[in-house]
Amino acid sequence: MDYKILLTVFITVFIAELGDKTQIATLLFATNKDVNKLTIFLGASIALIVTSAIGVFAGGIISEYVSEKTLKIIAGIGFVIIGIWSIYQGI
Repeated sequence: MDYKILLTVFITVFIAELGDKTQIATLLFATNKDVNKLTIFLGASIALIVTSAIGVFAGGIISEYVSEKTLKIIAGIGFVIIGIWSIYQGI
């Protein structure tokens, strides 16, 4: 196992998930006093695992047809577009 990659992925996903809609939705579910907090934790955790698995699976397939450099450029452009759109929505 490459611990440098593991740490990089962990830090990147951890920071990306802080304060996002998923965390806010989980927080709101947890405010319900009648719901077991472990149930909410397990549901949110399993959802993140499944979506991550889909990302890894899709990335593995896409990487066979598109170069890593091209994928980085596409991802970078996508993030810039999302950032501009987010700023525009906030104005």
